[in-house]
Amino acid sequence: MQKEQQKKNIRTVGVMMALTLLGKVLGLARDMLLGQNFATGMAADAFMAASRIPRNFFDAIFASAISASFIPVFNEYLEKKGKDEAFRLSGAFITVMTLLTAALSALGMLFAAPITALLAQGFDAPTAALCAQLLRILFPTVLFTGLAFSIVGILQSLGEFNIPALLSTASNLVIILYYLFFVRRFGVVGLAVSFLLGWSVQVFIQLPALRRFGYRYHPALRHEGLHKILLLAGPVLVSTWVQPLNLTVATRYASFIPGGASALEYANTLYTIVAGVFVLSIANVIFPEMSRYAARQDEAAMGESISGTLSAMLFLLTPMAAGLAALARPVVRLLYEWGAWDAQSTDLTAGALTFLSLGMLGYGVQIILSRAFYAEQQGKTPLLAGVISVAANVILCQLLAPLLGLRGLALASAVSLALPALVLFFAAARRYRGVLSRAAAVDFAKMLVCAALMGAAVWLAQDKLAAHLNGDGVAQRVLTVGAPTVLGVAVYLLLAWLIQVSTVAQIKALLRKRGRST
Repeated sequence: MQKEQQKKNIRTVGVMMALTLLGKVLGLARDMLLGQNFATGMAADAFMAASRIPRNFFDAIFASAISASFIPVFNEYLEKKGKDEAFRLSGAFITVMTLLTAALSALGMLFAAPITALLAQGFDAPTAALCAQLLRILFPTVLFTGLAFSIVGILQSLGEFNIPALLSTASNLVIILYYLFFVRRFGVVGLAVSFLLGWSVQVFIQLPALRRFGYRYHPALRHEGLHKILLLAGPVLVSTWVQPLNLTVATRYASFIPGGASALEYANTLYTIVAGVFVLSIANVIFPEMSRYAARQDEAAMGESISGTLSAMLFLLTPMAAGLAALARPVVRLLYEWGAWDAQSTDLTAGALTFLSLGMLGYGVQIILSRAFYAEQQGKTPLLAGVISVAANVILCQLLAPLLGLRGLALASAVSLALPALVLFFAAARRYRGVLSRAAAVDFAKMLVCAALMGAAVWLAQDKLAAHLNGDGVAQRVLTVGAPTVLGVAVYLLLAWLIQVSTVAQIKALLRKRGRST
C-alpha cells in the first residue's frame, strides 16, 4: 500500500515541479524585466527592499506557518472527526488569519518610514523615501497571502496540489503584463501596484477548486482546534523567520555596498528557483502524508518516509548546488546582462550566487525535516535550530562582510542554513529508525564526490567555451550555459553508476517497472 502511495507521490511531485517551475520561470522573466528597466540603481534597490520586507517577513512566514501549523491539525480532524468538522475548523482559522493579516498590513503602512530606516540603514534620503512609499503600497500583500495560503492548506490536505502550484504563475503573469504595457508610463510606483494586484489574484483562482470539494466558509472566532494550531504556530512563526531574517540581516550589510542590496536579491532569486522548485514541490506533497502518519501514530511509516525523501532529494540537490556554483557567472550574464545591466552588476550578483549555492543542501534538509517535526505537532526542535541559525548568521555577517564583501554575506547565509539542518537531522535520527545509518552516510559521501568532480568538469567546460566562442549574442551565452549543463548531468550520472550510489539502482528499478506496466 505504501509503495503505491510512493508511486503516486512521485507522479504528483513531477507535476508540481513542472507547474512550480513554470511559475519560477515567469518569476525569473519578471526579475529580468526589472533588471532591464532598473538594473541595480536607486529604484531597483528601493523596490527590492520594499517588496522583500512584506514578502520575506510576512508572505513567506505566513505561507510556512499556515502549512506547518494548520495542515497537521486540519488533517487530524479529517482523519478523526470527518470533513464537516475539519471545514468548520478552517472557517475559524481563515477568520482569525484575515483579521490578523489586515492588522499587520495597516501597521506596516503606518510605520513604513521607520521600518525602512531600520532595515535599510545604508540608503540615502531619496532612496529611503522611495522605499517607504513603495512599502505602503506593498504591505497589503500580507492580507492576500494569509488568505491564499489558508486555502492552499485546505486544498493540499484534500489532495489538490495543482491549483496551489499555479499561484506564482498567476501573480507573475499580472506583473509581466505591467512591464510589457505600462512600466514606461507609471514606473516603479506602478510596479508596486501590479505586485499587489498579482498577489490578490492568488486568492481568487483557488475559489472554484474549493467549491468542487463542497467547501462552505462559515466565519467564526472560536473553535477547539484553534488552540492546537496556535500552540504550534508560535514556534513555527519564529523558526520560519530564519531564512527571511537572515536575508534581511545580510541585506542590511549589503545596503552599504553600491548595488549590493539588489545584487543579493537577484542572486537569491536565482538560488531559490533552482532549490525551491525541487525542494518545495517535495515538501508540499509529502507534508500532508506525514501529517496523516502522525495522526495515526505510525512511526515506522514516518521514518521510512523521511529517509526515502532525504535520499532522493540529496541525490538531485547535490549536483544542482555544484553546477550552480560552477555556472554562476554565465547564468547571470545570460539572464540579466542586457539593457541597463552592466559587467559590474554581473560580478556582484554572480559572486553572491556562487556562495549562496553552498547552502542548498542545508536548505533542502532543513525544509524536509522541519516539516516532519511540524507533522508531529512538535515545534520546539525547529525553533531551537532557527535560533542557532540566526545567531550564527549575525556573527558571520559581522566577521565576513569586511573580508569578502557581498560574497562574505552570501557565505554567511549558506553556513547559517547548514547549522539548523544538522540540528534537525540528528534530532530526527534519534527519534526515527533508519534516518541515520552507515549505508546512508556512505551513499551521501559518494554523492559529494560525484558532484565535486562534476562541478570541476562543468567549470572547465564553460571556461573553455567562453574563451573560444566568437561574439557575445544570445546563442553564444545559451551555449556557454547549456553545453556544460548537459555535460554535467552525464558526468554525474555516469560517476554515480560507476561507484554504485544506491539511488541509481532504485531509479533503474522504477523505470523497469514502468516499462513492464506499459
